[in-house]
Formats: sequence, C-alpha cells, structure tokens
Amino acid sequence: MNIIDLHCDVLLKLYESKGKLKFQNAPELDMSYEKLKQGGVKVQAFAIFIYPDIKSDEKFQVALDQIHYFYSDVLANNPNMKLIKEWSDIDHLKEGEIGALLTLEGVDAIGNDLQKLSILYELGVRSIGLTWNNANLAADGAGEKRGAGLTSFGREIVDFNNRHKILTDVSHLCEKAFWDVMGEAKYPIASHSNAKSLCNHVRNLSDEQAKAMFNKNGMIHVVYCPPFVKAQGDVTISNLIEHIDHFCSLGGANQIGLGSDFDGITQKIINLEDASMYPNLVNELLKRYSEDTVKGFAYQNFLDHRPK
Repeated sequence: MNIIDLHCDVLLKLYESKGKLKFQNAPELDMSYEKLKQGGVKVQAFAIFIYPDIKSDEKFQVALDQIHYFYSDVLANNPNMKLIKEWSDIDHLKEGEIGALLTLEGVDAIGNDLQKLSILYELGVRSIGLTWNNANLAADGAGEKRGAGLTSFGREIVDFNNRHKILTDVSHLCEKAFWDVMGEAKYPIASHSNAKSLCNHVRNLSDEQAKAMFNKNGMIHVVYCPPFVKAQGDVTISNLIEHIDHFCSLGGANQIGLGSDFDGITQKIINLEDASMYPNLVNELLKRYSEDTVKGFAYQNFLDHRPK
C-alpha cells in the first residue's frame, strides 16, 4: 500500500553530518531511500528545521544548506526520488518512483523578509509551519508561555501561502495562533499532531481544534513520537491507532493522514521504529478498518484534500 508521510527531519541529520551520512542507505537514518522503498512510501515530506539558538543572521544560510543536501544527495544520488513542486506532480509518479516534498518547520529562517520566503518557494517549499515550539516574528509556538496569536507579519505569510497554494501547518502553534490561522488559511494542515484528549501534551490538538480542521477541509497527520501518543510507558501501534479512532469519532475519517517525525524523534513506537516498518502499521489498521478506509489514511485522503 502506498504511503504519504507529511513530516520527517532527515535533512537536519544530513546537514549535521556535513554530508557524511548518505540518504541512500545510512543505517543511522530512520528514513533512507532503502527504508522508504521497503516501507512502500510513495511521497515523503522533508522538513527544513533550524534550532532557535542559531544566530539570527545565520538561520537563512542553515535553511539553504539543508536544501543543498536535499538536492545534492536525496535527489541527485537517488534517481527514483522525484521533486514535487506542483501538487499534480504526485499523479505523474511512475512505478518505483518516490515523490520528495520540501516543507518548512518554523519561519525563523526568513526573519521579517518575505523575499526570503519567495526564494524558499522557488526552491520547492510547499508546506510552511509558522513556528516550532518557540516564538518568532510570525507567532507564538506551543512552548511559548505567552501564547500570543499571529502577528501582522504572520498574517502576511498566511496570505502568501494562500496565494501560492502552500499548506499552512498548525502543528507547532500555540492555541491562540492556531485559531488565528483557522480564520485566515485556505489550506490548513497539521503535519504531525495527535489528540490531546487521549494524551494531554501541548503539541497535540484539542477536540475543538480537530473539528475546526475537519470543518475547513484540513488534514490531521498522526505523529509517531511516543510522548505525543501516551503519557508514559512503552507505546505500541495500537496506542497510535487509538488517536486515529478518536479523530474518526470526531468526523475526520476522510481527513486523517500520517506524519511520522522520523529522524526528529529519539523514542520510538514498538514495531514502528523506522520507515521500513510501515507495513506493520498498515496491517494493524486493516484489522480494524476496511481496505478503502486504510488507503485513505495511508495516502488517498491527502490526495483528495491537497490544494487544487
């Protein structure tokens, strides 16, 4: 079964290794080309992430450096990895090809300069989360105690996204900023978040937030980070599926997807430790849902709800 995964942090690992790790088959990576093939992944989103403590005037260069590894390693060294720049490109992937989509996890890299955002768009970024957990010039993240909403600059970014059919990712926003985005964004998604009512973590979404996403044609992609799945103890695939069950109960069966966060997490779900293990998740889902519904979670829901 094909898989579309909306979030991983492998570019950060490639950047931090200064090119020593190779995307094709480095065993240190949760998500390599070989593991994507083994797992049946058809489209993988690659996040650009910049740590908040990097100096402001260096952040844009770090983003460009990660994009460099995306082009020079992920794409150039693996001919079956194909850049997705238009949403329709997914439909033209041939047998054996895997789509590669660039995303931005927090706009810290652009400072207050929308021209830099235009550059990232030209380089292929098609999904943008305004923040990571910290505050920046666009909004407050989930970890910022102040909990303020979108700034005027943040609204400009959402408008940019709307005009260019870019997804606006709510996964790391504080709640006030989330609701501001819901009032502005044409294409909202949560690239890697779970249900707060099952696991009360600041990074998860409340039932009210989830229903708002579903009412606005938005997708929620469940994340495999154990602390976002269950408060403590070992975490199983069944525990993750409980979040899918819950979002279905809120009316979102056709708007649920997958957002692993592989290479951005250190703890792992048992039997779902890397991208090669996607069949384990699919098989467990097939025990509980029809094949068409599981295809929806795996890839079809995203295809149905991507920007047109």
